[in-house]
Amino acid sequence: MKELFKNVGPILMLVGVILLAIYYFTQSNSNSYLISAGILMVIGFFTHILVNKRVN
Repeated sequence: MKELFKNVGPILMLVGVILLAIYYFTQSNSNSYLISAGILMVIGFFTHILVNKRVN
C-alpha cells in the first residue's frame, strides 16, 4: 500500500499526459482537455513532492 501511495503523483501526471494525447489525436477545439490536463499535471507534481517527503 505504501508503494502505491508513493506513486499517486506520477499516476496523476500520466493521466494528464493521456488527456493531452486525446486532445491532440481528436483535434478538438475545446480547451477543457488542456485545462484539465494542466491541472492534473500540476497537482500530480506537487503531490509527488509532498508525499515523498512525508512517506520516506
